[in-house]
Amino acid sequence: MSIQKKEFKKITTHVLLEMKQKGEKISMLTAYDFSMAKLVDQAGIDVILVGDSASNVMAGHETTLPITLDQMIYHASSVVRGIDRALVVVDLPFGSYQGNSKEALASTIRIMKESGAHAVKMEGGEEIIESIKRILTAGVPVMGHLGLTPQSIYKFGTYTVRATEDEEAEKLIHDSKLLQEAGCFALVLEKIPSKLAKRVAENLTIPVIGIGAGSDVDGQVLVLHDMLGINTEFKPRFLRKYADLHGIITAAVQHYVSDVKSRDFPNEKEQY
Repeated sequence: MSIQKKEFKKITTHVLLEMKQKGEKISMLTAYDFSMAKLVDQAGIDVILVGDSASNVMAGHETTLPITLDQMIYHASSVVRGIDRALVVVDLPFGSYQGNSKEALASTIRIMKESGAHAVKMEGGEEIIESIKRILTAGVPVMGHLGLTPQSIYKFGTYTVRATEDEEAEKLIHDSKLLQEAGCFALVLEKIPSKLAKRVAENLTIPVIGIGAGSDVDGQVLVLHDMLGINTEFKPRFLRKYADLHGIITAAVQHYVSDVKSRDFPNEKEQY
């Protein structure tokens, strides 16, 4: 008797391009560990981003800047072991690529070799083109990131919507074309006006993934801990919470504490 093998379509950069061409929206979420990555992958997500947002949601830092390359590799390798289908993209952390294309390539090679991930993501436009091109010569796919770029938070001094003025909007459009021409396989647009995001998505042949960039892009990305309602402090307009795990987990732990204190747990059936 033969056992039927589970069939699934492995997501690649080429598959994402086909999805854009067919008008099929791309789903993307962050994940930072084996267990959550496995759940997200089995639920059918297209792309998992091992984001430097791990600095915030996993380590409790105020910004994304403190997380190190070693820590990103640790999170990425944990995620890769949990997936079968999704494309895994890893953020190059702050300080691992800016201003030095050789260091950018060395950082990328470490991520790819030590984690088994499929691509990297980098924040910035024209100023990092040299690093992007050097990474691409090594055969590593690169996802771009424009708009609100959290690694530059101290430069901008605020997390408010970006590219609302004509000059910054035109630079964003210019940078998006440069990233595509350099060879990026996709682009994330974060917290920019929806009309501008639509214009960029329509002008590019590569997929454009939005976070706070409206509905007229090719896909959406959210931070997993935000959309699951684990974090309660972060409440931007673009965030839709699909669960209240903060409440569920708190109630479960309180129930456990109560059962232990009252000697209800473990009962006779839960002992050897």
